[in-house]
Amino acid sequence: MNYRFLEVAQIELDESFEYYEIQQEKLGYRFIYEVKNSIERVLYFPKAWQQITQNTRRCLVKNFPYGVIYQVLESEILIIAIANLHREPNYWQNRI
Repeated sequence: MNYRFLEVAQIELDESFEYYEIQQEKLGYRFIYEVKNSIERVLYFPKAWQQITQNTRRCLVKNFPYGVIYQVLESEILIIAIANLHREPNYWQNRI
């Protein structure tokens, strides 16, 4: 199964990378690595992660306060948000 990002989710990922790189050199790359690992887990086990709404799930990102918010569609996984879990909960719901 393939995946794709909503444009706004890709922007969140890019901005989070930049934030972590400013905090500590190479921390942004570790963040990207863990997000990609989370997405791989979702691809292998799309329905294994916490259900948030009827069609939306969240897979936590190891070592970072983030979750990959996604929907399982017929032929792909749609990444709705790379959500900072310390931010206002469910801020991304208007995207679905």
